[in-house]
Amino acid sequence: MTAKPAGSNAVAVATEHGAFETKHMRINVGPQHPSTHGVLRLVVDLDGERIVHIAPQIGYLHTGFEKTMEHRTYQQCITYTNRMDYVHSFAHDLAYVEGVERLMDSQVPIRAHRVRVILNELNRIASHLVFLGTGILDMGALTLFFYTMREREQILDLFEMVTGVRMNYGYFRVGGLYRDIPEGFEERVRAFLASFPAMMDQYAALFMKNDIFLSRTKGVGIIDAETALAHGLTGPSLRASGVPLDFRKAQPYAHYQDYAFDVITSETGDAYARFEGRFREMRESLRIVEQALDLLEPGPVQDPDRRISLPPRQELETSMEAVIFHFKLVTEGFHPPSGAVYVPTESARGELGYYLVSDGGSMPYRVKVRVPSLVNLQSLQPMCVGGLFADMVVNIASLDPVLGDVDK
Repeated sequence: MTAKPAGSNAVAVATEHGAFETKHMRINVGPQHPSTHGVLRLVVDLDGERIVHIAPQIGYLHTGFEKTMEHRTYQQCITYTNRMDYVHSFAHDLAYVEGVERLMDSQVPIRAHRVRVILNELNRIASHLVFLGTGILDMGALTLFFYTMREREQILDLFEMVTGVRMNYGYFRVGGLYRDIPEGFEERVRAFLASFPAMMDQYAALFMKNDIFLSRTKGVGIIDAETALAHGLTGPSLRASGVPLDFRKAQPYAHYQDYAFDVITSETGDAYARFEGRFREMRESLRIVEQALDLLEPGPVQDPDRRISLPPRQELETSMEAVIFHFKLVTEGFHPPSGAVYVPTESARGELGYYLVSDGGSMPYRVKVRVPSLVNLQSLQPMCVGGLFADMVVNIASLDPVLGDVDK
């Protein structure tokens, strides 16, 4: 087959019966398609069943969160951060408050750090459960989805116990937490830690050795380490290509240096490695949560600095100074010194960081979010070109995109 002429999708083909001309077929996989994991549109050029070009089209879920946050106080911005990646929203809240706390040089209590890690890692497990259930659902297997949602509901019950809601939690605060964890929370988390490994064994029995799953993922969507790095791929998808980059280890935050866990990598760089990597990462998250529970000690959960944290509610009944501090923080907010900060963190999808610029006011001068889903989608082209159209769905699933994380 000769090269496609510039400006044309016609292809000249020479055979033993003579030459003829054929054209590439353009397929529009619209934003309503269930396997695009959100409102993602893909314009795909096909040569028969083989993909010759693929162009993601985004923007159908654009919310303007970054610009909106520049017109809200630093604490009010937490309302928006957890609505970008609504599947691992604690990761966004944590990345944001870590950035503001470095601007303010805040002294976050160690108990707050421990609780943040517990909730963040449980949320990572919940996110990976959605990935596994829906990813294999895209291949036509229904059963595992019900299994993964069963365990995810247990995690959401824990989040509801702490925050009062099952989505868009808004529980982290600059300087610590909204409030301490309720009585009985630790026991319920330990009960989940004890039961979940057996459930993972069920998942493995259902799909890790399933012939259909193996044939649909092994050798499919291969991306090598050099190409992955060139496209900015991060997170489990990058580690599946053999690059052991995990910001919980590389640039620890939230006291992640206190915990022992393995960075899961593979050398194959195919869809199977991306599925298996997230499956194995759930066990590492269990290890982290168990260690954090063991290290959890009584203590405050908010920075006592009155510039940042609201005074205890009981003080409002006896102290006019406390009322004044409360009023000023709620209405005006605090004022970080002028400067800029970026803190890379590790969400379930990869590198997540907030670039924040302060001009000394009570609202951020500039907010720019480095979201992993947006950058990871760039790898769809090298993964898919040359492969089958049917494998495109597998490749999308293996990247685990969340479109709120893309369009923000």
